[in-house]
Amino acid sequence: MAERYWIETLGCPKNQVDSDKLVGTLTVDGFEAADSPEEADLVVVNTCAFIESARQESIDTVLALSDTRRDGARLVVTGCMAERYGDELAEALPEVDLVAPFGMSLFAEAHGTPTVTGTPADTVTGTPVTLGTKPAPAATIPDFDLLNLPRPHSSAPWSYIKVAEGCDRNCGFCAIPSFRGKQRSRSTESILAEVDQLGGSDGSLAEVVLVAQDLSSFALDRSTGRTEPRIDGPAIGGNRPIVDLVAAVSARVRWTRLLYLYPSTLDDALVEAILATGVPYFDLSLQHVSRPMLKRMRRWGEGERFLERIRSIRAAEPTSAFRSSFIVGYPGETEADHDHLLAWIDEAQLDWVGFFPFSNEAGTYAADLDDQVPEELVTERIRECTELQDGITARRRDDLIGSTIEVLIDTPGEARSYREAPEIDGIVTVPEHLTVGSFFEVIVTDSDGPDLTAVPIGDGPADGAMPMAAASTGER
Repeated sequence: MAERYWIETLGCPKNQVDSDKLVGTLTVDGFEAADSPEEADLVVVNTCAFIESARQESIDTVLALSDTRRDGARLVVTGCMAERYGDELAEALPEVDLVAPFGMSLFAEAHGTPTVTGTPADTVTGTPVTLGTKPAPAATIPDFDLLNLPRPHSSAPWSYIKVAEGCDRNCGFCAIPSFRGKQRSRSTESILAEVDQLGGSDGSLAEVVLVAQDLSSFALDRSTGRTEPRIDGPAIGGNRPIVDLVAAVSARVRWTRLLYLYPSTLDDALVEAILATGVPYFDLSLQHVSRPMLKRMRRWGEGERFLERIRSIRAAEPTSAFRSSFIVGYPGETEADHDHLLAWIDEAQLDWVGFFPFSNEAGTYAADLDDQVPEELVTERIRECTELQDGITARRRDDLIGSTIEVLIDTPGEARSYREAPEIDGIVTVPEHLTVGSFFEVIVTDSDGPDLTAVPIGDGPADGAMPMAAASTGER
């Protein structure tokens, strides 16, 4: 009987792609998926290490799975926490059989030959586990590169595709470059081959979501003589690699969506490329709007420039949807900075916004800044921001009642329009008989906060829709 695996994925969409590629490799190696972690011979936790709350969730998940795994099952921790903390994590979690940065060691463990060295501590006393008391180690490239490993055919009508690893920016709050390394972009050919492999070639893949830490800088790390475009800089001749990639992917699937766009590189050419896909959805990595705050964050821009760009996009396509996220309580954030953010949120009227408390990350520029904001004040500021944005999101959803929209059926009874990124934004509830993987024209009948309810117009899919294979359930 083949050995069985279970992979628990935490964190961002980029981690989901990594897990999919681990699934593909384990399948080739003869493993089968388990129905639950309790039935698995190999339990893998793909962790997130972006901020303290994500690390704590990862540790809690590891400990919970350790308690419930069957006798003899091996527990492996991989992902960002393994990349960042390595031996420190192994010493803190003796329950774990192996802490493995992405590389051959994970698959050595999968075959029962662990390669971890050193003796872990004899005991660990519950949670929280304290990590990061020393700067993160320099990043190393693993023995193999997940970017270009094969993946199984998508079981859902959409799929994330990671086009690059690492990041060349130096944001004051972010430790990712220290353990994921500098940006390493894939070739366009390999990305398109993955789109085809996942269902783009037979029409069963309806949507591709391109992801990277700095998506709009795709391939600039290997482009001789290229300069990063700036919306306030000189015009640059010829298409950028990301523009060409978006066009090529869009020719293969009905919807192409981009996540994580750095604001300074969202130039006219990229905006036009996004609008041409028929998915006018803009996920802007803004982080704050106060110029003094952005300067301390080592980021480009300020609120009025961001508004100007949003206005210009809405002028080109009034139905464009916008998402962003903001860090609240970054060192030195004053009441004036916070009031500026609240006023900006009210004026921008974005569809979706996430607010995150500043997390002091060892080894980052911000770790040693003065004027740390008290935790209780950060909590109050996030509450104010969230209440304001929840009202904006609800009103924007209410405005859709009575309108006709096109949706993609993700699972029975659950759909999305272009306004909703999968697993991140709200959903559209539809009748359960609508075919998974098909596009339907529907009329919005109600809203409930971020979510909508809709009924189809007629019984058939929208023009040009192609349902997934009958065997697909839409589960991931």
